[in-house]
Amino acid sequence: MSTTVDQPKDSADAPVPNDTAKKESWLNRLYTGTGGFPIVQKRKFYYTISLIILLVCLGSIVFRGFSLGIDFEGGTKLSVPAEGVDTEVASQIVSDATGEEVAEAQLIGAGGGRQVEIQMPFLSTQQITDAKNALFEEYQPMNAAGEVSPNAIGDSNRSESWGSAVTKQAIIALIAFVAIVFVYIMIRFEAAMSAAAMVSMLYVLVFTAGIYSIVGWEVTPAMVIGLLTILGFALYDTVVVFDKVQENTAGIRHRSKFTYAEEANLAVNQTLMRSINTTVISLLPLAALVIIAVVILGVGTLRDLALVQVVGIFTGTLSSIFLATPLLVDIKTRRKDIKKHDEAVLRRRRQAETASA
Repeated sequence: MSTTVDQPKDSADAPVPNDTAKKESWLNRLYTGTGGFPIVQKRKFYYTISLIILLVCLGSIVFRGFSLGIDFEGGTKLSVPAEGVDTEVASQIVSDATGEEVAEAQLIGAGGGRQVEIQMPFLSTQQITDAKNALFEEYQPMNAAGEVSPNAIGDSNRSESWGSAVTKQAIIALIAFVAIVFVYIMIRFEAAMSAAAMVSMLYVLVFTAGIYSIVGWEVTPAMVIGLLTILGFALYDTVVVFDKVQENTAGIRHRSKFTYAEEANLAVNQTLMRSINTTVISLLPLAALVIIAVVILGVGTLRDLALVQVVGIFTGTLSSIFLATPLLVDIKTRRKDIKKHDEAVLRRRRQAETASA
């Protein structure tokens, strides 16, 4: 007669079988480890997928680059009330008046506030005046008071030096944020957890930037602000998981039932539903914000802020589950004391199986 053992015979990373698992609820099985997902055990598969995605994102960033907004690249934006205005015709009018090619023309806003926005290379004051006069003569737009007025046509001008300064400040802010986070993690956790958390957070950064490069979304100051926000979210999610890992593995060298990888995998499963719930709750209002920004109000700051957070929060959750903890396990199991403990656990299992055979 055989006795059920805690782990299968030859795997240090195997999930824990249990004859009573079918009688337990799915959530309870996640928490106890009797029916959890073998995330840490299949880490090589997740590493491969993550590496492929990372290479695609880096390739797009290097070879395709970004679509920089006026605040980063410099340039001029003209806006005219959209009533009776054809985007292509308006673009041609501005191009003829300034002698410059239009970079982009689009409809923004909704209802009576809908406008045609035309983006140009940096224009001189005279060129802006010529463009506004040409648009006014063609369309006779009305201002907010309902009066025909040249002031109904708006303009925004950013020089290349301004764009360079904004870019520099954005990079400084990003580096400062990452540095502060790194110091916090070093204080809050041990070195192995700090390294795994930083790699996970940098992955979120590269992935989000890569999506913007691939899709061609415009990079604006609002996007940078949103990026800093989601890096904080990704860190929070990772900290929650690592807290549980720390709790599960406390004093593990004095216990003989589970390996470090098994305890870490249990921690991921125990926090899995919390991570999913937090992500869903965070994404719902952001999804509504994207719909409002794109469908109702048109493109703009609201859209830029919402889009980067949707992408980043989704990526941050996946990274904290499938990348951060598996990396931590690989780092920790290189330590002699952890390796010695794991070998002892497996040796006892083999002895128990031999005795029960």
